[in-house]
Amino acid sequence: MSLHFESSELAGRRIKVLEELKNKSLDGLLIFKQESMYYLTGYDTFGFCFFQCLYIGVDGRYFLLTRAPDFRQAQHTSDIQDIRVWVDGEYANPYMDLRNALSDYGVSGKTLGCEYNAYGLSAAYGKGLEQALSGFCELRDASSLVGAIRTVKSESEIVFVRRAAELADDAMVAAIETTGPGVFEGDILAAMQSAVFSGGGDYPGNEFIIGSGAGGLLCRYFSGRRTLDQQDQLTLEYAGAYRRYHACLMQTFLIGNVSEEHKHMHMACSEAMEACLEAIRPGETMGMVFSEHARVLDEHGYREHRMNACGYSLGAMFSPIWMDYPMFYADNPYVMQTNNVFFVHIILMNSQSGNSMTLGQTVRVTDGGIERFSRHSTDMVVV
Repeated sequence: MSLHFESSELAGRRIKVLEELKNKSLDGLLIFKQESMYYLTGYDTFGFCFFQCLYIGVDGRYFLLTRAPDFRQAQHTSDIQDIRVWVDGEYANPYMDLRNALSDYGVSGKTLGCEYNAYGLSAAYGKGLEQALSGFCELRDASSLVGAIRTVKSESEIVFVRRAAELADDAMVAAIETTGPGVFEGDILAAMQSAVFSGGGDYPGNEFIIGSGAGGLLCRYFSGRRTLDQQDQLTLEYAGAYRRYHACLMQTFLIGNVSEEHKHMHMACSEAMEACLEAIRPGETMGMVFSEHARVLDEHGYREHRMNACGYSLGAMFSPIWMDYPMFYADNPYVMQTNNVFFVHIILMNSQSGNSMTLGQTVRVTDGGIERFSRHSTDMVVV
């Protein structure tokens, strides 16, 4: 068994889930989010693209139903003792296999929470699940039950986030050292990802985002690489990942001479970043942080060029995305707490001029404000 956390910490997390089950009058929880499985048991895989389910009952007992390739995966990475396998075949019915396993745990006639909002539970899987459990037990949506607990990190988790942040910083150094006129984007990506892997890091929850020229106005990964011009812009958004925990950075590099518009955009982004970070305090809402983001950028005349969100929670996440909830958007009522970990990003994309500017940092909420994880400043990067 290879666990990244003490068994006592995993057990403590499950106790919190049991308390919530009792509070919500639920007899158990059907878990389909891989991040929930990892958080509660250490189970680490990408096999959640197939049907699998971790069940935990209000009595504290739990089992995993999965496919054969993940049987030993679960044995090696988790503390799950009861691992059941559904057998691949033309007439396989893992939903009935789950029902039978639940019957062994005395769930018939009970009320279970279900993580419906999960990449591991497609619409087709969900229909099969409901059909198999119809008349057997009652299902209620409990998609955010574990997620609400996960938003506040333990000290052990913070250790992993700090290491992820160090790897992100190392990737930033590699990007700065590699970037320049005539440089192929693929070489920049290779240098950045190498810094993470050689430092013991993981693949992130989604691809590193890179775009130059017109692609510098995009904040999603897309295939196809280009070579930097003598006068160019390069937008990078990426994460250091360690033990599945993420710390993100984002920045637009400028190649060659810096235009006045780029200077003004960077000034606005820097002011907005500082205003957002100042607003991050325990007891304040995430909506307040977005309000500061919008206020500063709108005052600088960038209402039409900014985003409608300015960041989100981070933690241990799996494909297809490293972004976790909650998010910084207008009027979000979530009240920030000590040991929340957030990625704050300021993004300006001017399609008329073709210019972009971005800044992004990962921070921890402390009793008195924030801890910035990155050793890098938000100064303009010119190469």
